[in-house]
Amino acid sequence: LNRSSDLIIMRLADMMVSFPGIILAIAIAGLLGPSMTNAIIAISSVTWPKYARLSRSMVLKIKKELYVEAAKLTGSKDKDILFKYILPNMITLMLVTAISDIGALMLEISALSFLGFGAQPPIPEWGAMLNEGRTYLAKAPWLMLYPGIAIVIVVVVFNMLGDNIKDLIDIKEEDF
Repeated sequence: LNRSSDLIIMRLADMMVSFPGIILAIAIAGLLGPSMTNAIIAISSVTWPKYARLSRSMVLKIKKELYVEAAKLTGSKDKDILFKYILPNMITLMLVTAISDIGALMLEISALSFLGFGAQPPIPEWGAMLNEGRTYLAKAPWLMLYPGIAIVIVVVVFNMLGDNIKDLIDIKEEDF
């Protein structure tokens, strides 16, 4: 990307980060209408700045490495440098970040469904199940208990998975 494109994308990302993510996702989902697809679009539209900023910082760091400078001096094309040196060195951290975020993203999608902006009955989604069970809380608390427990377990499992993958990658990097 050229300098002006980089500045525009990063200023847009800064603007997106300045708003609370879930509030902006609720507004977007409200404008698009209640459906699971629209909830995913809403969550994606508030999550991309994190990945854009992370990937930009990693590219700026990696492109200053000696092996990238050497590749430039030997006449390698920008495309070759990108695919041989930059992407392989940033993919692991991007993957760990994405896996660690799965739990939080599922929690946000469940929140949108609970509020009526996500999946609509009869589509089975834990947030929608919590919302439906809310009216029967006094008579049948398990209607909220089981979907709530399922959400907690899945979020914890994905957070632990992300931490374990990060630990495995850190160990591999220390061995070299």
